[in-house]
Amino acid sequence: MTVLAGLLADIEQIAGARFRGQIAACSGLALEVEGLERRLAVGDGCLAFTRSGNPVPAEVVGFRQGRAVLLPFAPVEGIGLGCVVEQAGSSALVRPGPSWLGRVVDAFGKPLDGKGPLLRGDENRPLRAAPPPAYARRRMGDRLDTGIRVLDAFVPLCRGQRLGIFAGSGVGKSTLLSMLARSSAAQVNVIGLIGERGREVQEFIQEDLGADGLSRSVVIVATGDEPALARRQAAYLTLATAEYFRDQGQDVLCLLDSVTRFAMAQREIGLAAGEPPTSKGYPPSVFAELPRLLERAGPGQDRAGDITGVFTVLVEGGDHDEPVADAVRGILDGHLVLSRTVAERGRYPAVDVLKSVSRALPACHSATENATADAARRLLSRYEAMEEMVRLGAYRQGSDGEVDRAIAAHDPLQAFLRQQKGETTPAADAFTRLSALLSALDTPAPPPEPEPAPPKRGLPARTR
Repeated sequence: MTVLAGLLADIEQIAGARFRGQIAACSGLALEVEGLERRLAVGDGCLAFTRSGNPVPAEVVGFRQGRAVLLPFAPVEGIGLGCVVEQAGSSALVRPGPSWLGRVVDAFGKPLDGKGPLLRGDENRPLRAAPPPAYARRRMGDRLDTGIRVLDAFVPLCRGQRLGIFAGSGVGKSTLLSMLARSSAAQVNVIGLIGERGREVQEFIQEDLGADGLSRSVVIVATGDEPALARRQAAYLTLATAEYFRDQGQDVLCLLDSVTRFAMAQREIGLAAGEPPTSKGYPPSVFAELPRLLERAGPGQDRAGDITGVFTVLVEGGDHDEPVADAVRGILDGHLVLSRTVAERGRYPAVDVLKSVSRALPACHSATENATADAARRLLSRYEAMEEMVRLGAYRQGSDGEVDRAIAAHDPLQAFLRQQKGETTPAADAFTRLSALLSALDTPAPPPEPEPAPPKRGLPARTR
């Protein structure tokens, strides 16, 4: 039955009659085609042939003055006026399968790791699938242990939750993602590296993710030098692959780095299609595509598994209210803020606990765990409010008992929040350690032992 399903999926992709047009204009990266405008629709695939006859895959992104507007998936060198354009089969289908685990693929599902060809799955799946109906979805599940103390204690992640990591460049987003992939309790990781630096791909896979993390992961890569269509398609492929494993009944952790680069790719596509720029140069299609992409993660329905999504957002210039960050924060179920100030002090993960929120609380924790986390958060908040005075020496100990406790708890709490890349702490152990830390603050210190009195020194007695 499996072989038959694969054959039927292959038959579905067999192209029928082929229709041809020609290049009528080229503006930037956009190609305008005549002769196919009645045959094409937005999202259809085409092949544009160079002067030497090499095919360049492209996709229809719109229509302008009676012509189809195409954007290529590859460089357009060699394409000129009058070059042939041929209608191709749909490029919006993919066939992931179990053999994808442990592999690194590109935006088209082709292997990049040199480990040989990939076995395709049994059915075609759409790259741009609709999310499950809201009324048919389950609620978020129980807590997903991440092994990262700061997350499990203060910003917990539940099965089916969607969490955003908001940070500037170089603050540790990729390292945090690798820690999640290696130590979380999810069965499958699907990792999308969108617009990543080519140099950092191997570093992330070999050093950050490691062999253990890669063995239960699928990594989809589209580097920053690839065309905008390829970067956008890599994001769609990441969610389509996660949906495949979800429908197999598995709990999936979907890591996408980054949503901002997906939005930038969509901005290039929208502007090339003739959309007007609006907020900070982003056309309206960007803010329409973001919820369509992010809503695909979340709880499943019936007997399907869940997709727990963690999406990074690269905030430009540290502005957490810029358009993409603001839109994503309103879509997701929580946000984790990485602070450059915390990173400069040498504490990683550089999570700003007071600015981070998980909408899974308080239901995600027990009453005791909530009380422990709230008490620790109050101490962090109190210290931050008085930090400048403490550093300047303007605060006198004993003036405020709560401030005294916050000062005493500062160094132990920072040690609790600090965690090495290869270190894993179960959530239960994290709360035990945090509770012991708080209890130690309430235990009065033994009074210091009195120092022995110094010997009396008098004048020598007079000799008579």
